[in-house]
Amino acid sequence: MTEPRASDRAYDLLLEMILDLRLPPGSVVNEAQLAADVGFGRMPVREAVARLVTDRFITVVPRRGTFVTPVGLEDVLDMFEAREAIECGVAYIAARRATDADLAELRVLVAAADRARAGDRAEEYLLDDQRIHAFLVRMAGNGLLQDAAERLLQHNLRFWRSYWATRPAQHSSMLSHEALLVALEARDPEAAERAMREHIAVSRELLQDVFLR
Repeated sequence: MTEPRASDRAYDLLLEMILDLRLPPGSVVNEAQLAADVGFGRMPVREAVARLVTDRFITVVPRRGTFVTPVGLEDVLDMFEAREAIECGVAYIAARRATDADLAELRVLVAAADRARAGDRAEEYLLDDQRIHAFLVRMAGNGLLQDAAERLLQHNLRFWRSYWATRPAQHSSMLSHEALLVALEARDPEAAERAMREHIAVSRELLQDVFLR
């Protein structure tokens, strides 16, 4: 098996640091300092930063510098719009292709998220939610969709971590996946699509209310 390139390993590490907020939104990206901090050479870090710019995790502002992309209302609404466009289709396809084994594993994932919701354990819920949505993409079995959805889910994870880092985690923001699970178990594509659309819409409305208050 071919060993990953240094630039790929640097990308994975820097992405992890952005997602877990060790590199918080709006922070300055200094390639030389990052290279020293993570133990990679300047070139692998430079290549990793260029990929993260393409993936919209890092932003280059002419004459000002390079920053971890901030999270504002417009960015959040764009993210939810993209999630609705992609994940509703994923739910539709997953309902058509779901196997008994898929549904059994999905039930386990949803139960874990429900336990985290019941205990208001925000970080645990976020990771469980991420696993549910990523598993749905795998159920759909479409590599092109998986690439797009994976990036969106990473942006979603970063946003919620950033949001809850400055506010108490709200139980109302930890949404149930029960309606989606029921639709998938019934292998009803239209109901699964509706459930996903409602799931995303409710989450978006909650956040929009907070941003606009």
